[in-house]
Amino acid sequence: MTASADLIATADAHCAPTYDPLPVVAATAEGAWVTDVEGRRYLDLLAGYSALNFGHRNRRLLEAARAQLERVTLTSRAFLHDRFAAFCAELAELCGMEMVLPVNTGVEAVESAVKTARKWGYRVKGVPSEMAKIVVASGNFHGRTTTVISFSTDPEARADFGPYTPGFQIVPYGDLTAMREALTENTVAVLLEPIQGESGVIVPPEGYLPGVRELTRERNVLFVADEIQSGLGRTGRTFACEHEGVVPDMYVLGKALGGGIVPVSAVVSSAEVLGVFRPGEHGSTFGGNPLACAVALEVIAMLRTGEFQARAAELGARMHRTLAALPATGTVTAVRGRGLWAGVDVAPRLGTGRQAAERLMGRGVLAKESHGATVRLSPPLVIGETDLDWGLEQLAGVLGV
Repeated sequence: MTASADLIATADAHCAPTYDPLPVVAATAEGAWVTDVEGRRYLDLLAGYSALNFGHRNRRLLEAARAQLERVTLTSRAFLHDRFAAFCAELAELCGMEMVLPVNTGVEAVESAVKTARKWGYRVKGVPSEMAKIVVASGNFHGRTTTVISFSTDPEARADFGPYTPGFQIVPYGDLTAMREALTENTVAVLLEPIQGESGVIVPPEGYLPGVRELTRERNVLFVADEIQSGLGRTGRTFACEHEGVVPDMYVLGKALGGGIVPVSAVVSSAEVLGVFRPGEHGSTFGGNPLACAVALEVIAMLRTGEFQARAAELGARMHRTLAALPATGTVTAVRGRGLWAGVDVAPRLGTGRQAAERLMGRGVLAKESHGATVRLSPPLVIGETDLDWGLEQLAGVLGV
């Protein structure tokens, strides 16, 4: 038995079967490349679902983490530490907002946004107690806690986990008419992904996000943008909402904010919205811890230059030029995406997205299937042109092009 096979068997025996990972066992990584325990190298075209936007073991981020490890790593929120104020202020500035609610994981940030919107609805908008409604879109993926799966339309995410949390209304993604009809006096928020990642990198119709922004302003409803996967440079802008000139009332951020080193997430909004909280009403022991703040501050500094956004736009255009030729070959039924992010729907005669990902792994490329037929590509923003071209050549080879 190989080292990989032995480790996979041990993991299968002792880890709850919540994932079905590709049979590769990483040992080291650098930039856009991963090396397994047998020494085989793979080009990473997933980047931890955008958590690794700046690549594996980014030097600037590692140095920030190491320096902080020598000082203080946790105080809890019972005390302040010397990186906290700068983290909150600089993240708020990056977002064009005023206040930050720091937490850990993406789904914790979504849960916090839900609580924020409800409390704002009761304290500011004047919605009757227990009557607040939040409108979401079909095909959404905001995480897997009990509340969040309560408004999922994915049967796998929901089955056997009920009873579900009330207070949500689901409308078709991209349908402004349905959105308009769903908003009532008791609606406190609309929660959307500007681009739906887990559904297969679904970009909404042009004008949809501005239309939602206009409707929410008219109806005194918060527009909450879940930019956990789409934000922080992935689409060629700091936030995917920027492509259509939209500024939401609240950003939900995560993944890349921790630089692939520590989980860092946050809700970012105005003082009017986040100021509804009082001490004791919400909290997180590890949220905004010194190590998280040190890494996130370096991420913010890197994004402030615009270098990585520009790189995602340039390399994304290069990637999409190549991918755009695939449907004409009959091997791909659709290609979607923006920036350095794409969903490629494999023709049924060539198998499933999972089978395509397995064949890509055999060629030294790591990617992820989504919803049956789709192969999702989200390379690190630091990937080189030559490496990107090579990875796309391997995809073409898997498709028989």
